[in-house]
Amino acid sequence: MRKHALQIFRAALQAADPGHAIARYFTFDGKILAAGRKRYRISQFDRIQVIGAGKASAAMARAVERILGRRVSGGFINVKDASTHLRRIIQHESGHPVPDQRGLEGARRIAEIAREAGERDLLICVISGGASALMPLPSAGISLDAIQDTTRQLLACGATIHELNTVRKHVEDLKGGQLAQLAAPATVIALILSDVVGDDLDVIGSGPTVADTSTSADAAAMFTKYGIVPLPLHETPKQLTRVQNLIVGSNRQAIDAAAQHARELGYRTLVLSTFIEGETRDVASVHAAIAKEILASSRPVRPPACILSGGETTVTVRGPGLGGRNQEFVLAASIALERSGPATIFSAGTDGSDGPTDAAGAIADETTVPRARALGLDPRQFLEANDSYHFFEKLNALIKTGPTGTNVMDIRVLLIP
Repeated sequence: MRKHALQIFRAALQAADPGHAIARYFTFDGKILAAGRKRYRISQFDRIQVIGAGKASAAMARAVERILGRRVSGGFINVKDASTHLRRIIQHESGHPVPDQRGLEGARRIAEIAREAGERDLLICVISGGASALMPLPSAGISLDAIQDTTRQLLACGATIHELNTVRKHVEDLKGGQLAQLAAPATVIALILSDVVGDDLDVIGSGPTVADTSTSADAAAMFTKYGIVPLPLHETPKQLTRVQNLIVGSNRQAIDAAAQHARELGYRTLVLSTFIEGETRDVASVHAAIAKEILASSRPVRPPACILSGGETTVTVRGPGLGGRNQEFVLAASIALERSGPATIFSAGTDGSDGPTDAAGAIADETTVPRARALGLDPRQFLEANDSYHFFEKLNALIKTGPTGTNVMDIRVLLIP
């Protein structure tokens, strides 16, 4: 069953592959560039450049190079890991999840390219999860240190990605539609790989090419809510022209592929939701309760059963340990399912990283907690210390994929034999 959980996860990753995702929506026949339902005659552009940021932006840029070939004259993207080979587009490694000086330098170069673009320029902007942190450009009067400190505080407080990005848009100069505004009068096509619940365009990567629906008052409310010293705020553009925003991949597509593979393996499969948010331990408790119901009464689906969910939870950090939301989910669910019966629990980030760790997530079954106790480990102590990484490390149960080249939030799998 552990093998099956990993196979189901790999099916989700394959569906979220940026190259495949872009190829479905972005094509070129030598004269006409098709982006979704829109068509562009390539002869109307003197120059095509690629800009953007995100954990999957290098793979996305490579897909654009393959489709347009020599039509791409250049470009610049901020990435977390510059391991992808690109011919014409420069990759610039930057910090994540806390922005750093490298990201700032790259963001300045991206802003310069946008600012210099003219009416006969086409800018293809590749945006994926992580773009907010990887492309920082603080507004006048705000230091990078202040952005870093605010980011750390919001992450530690358990702020949602919607809340965090609401603040970012109003204290920086490329987010909340400001990159597209800077590029005017050039034509902008943004290819977007969604890593946010609900696929809200103005939240993904803090919406650098999307007219912003949030206000500076909304950002101010976040400082008040979490008791953080406020930074100076500014308003963002509410209307943009000559911009197309196109979602090419999402958590929903990944979950659909996972569900299909689970059925092929013989499981009766139920997708709970791709909109899962909230405190990780609470989400784990609900998933465990569903598994218990299946074990006790074969409801809502009869075994062999596969329960899937997607989305992105948050962890309120209270202890000094090391971990991430996926590892904490598996630990909390394992504790809740102790002595309930056979079940395999899996959760991992599709980008290959979970919090500030080198693991994508973790996997457990009904033997995990008893094995830990036999080794003298108290699972609840590790949970209270937010130390799920070291718990699963001792049990050889961490999932380590390395960078996957994509990022469409998390995949959770519960298997009941």
